[in-house]
Amino acid sequence: MWGRAAAELETPQVRNYTNTIAWHGYVGEPEWVGRVQKMYPDVQMYWTEGGPDYTDPNYAKDWANWSQTFTGILRNCCRSITTWNLALDEHGRPNIGPFTCGGLVTVNSQSKNISYSGQYWALAHYSRFVRRGALRFDSQGKVDSLSHCSFENPNRERILVLTNSGPGRTCHIQIEGQSASLSLAQNSVTTLLWR
Repeated sequence: MWGRAAAELETPQVRNYTNTIAWHGYVGEPEWVGRVQKMYPDVQMYWTEGGPDYTDPNYAKDWANWSQTFTGILRNCCRSITTWNLALDEHGRPNIGPFTCGGLVTVNSQSKNISYSGQYWALAHYSRFVRRGALRFDSQGKVDSLSHCSFENPNRERILVLTNSGPGRTCHIQIEGQSASLSLAQNSVTTLLWR
């Protein structure tokens, strides 16, 4: 629905009162956020809702899929990621929407046991290491089923999140004249930190 966002921003009665767009992640592609950002570079973009389908058999282990989505969101100008919803029961309740979204965690309504979604594990790679005020910097390289996103924290730590949604492989990385090779497991998310 990127066209709708662009149309609203070109409407003076709207544009006079906003400089921000909130995006939901149920349809479309992260690249569409980038399209609107190019048209309106002074407008801030936020990904404010999206959740895993609790009926999906891969609900608890689709971390590579979610990390690839998060990488796309952040590489396309979104300043933050907010998921839907923090904690729901095994039936996705309470649910006020039309989608079968589960939470980052599931709290079983009978046993009260907590289980974690793949989205939870993917988000942890970003939220544990990327600090408020971090800047994303460009990272280069294109390999099928391998995505990457890099950040510099305010304390100058650098973070690289690598998502391998394919078979296991060796990855070669280079930053400021330093290089390394590392093995990436199948369907994995790996976070590297430089101090």
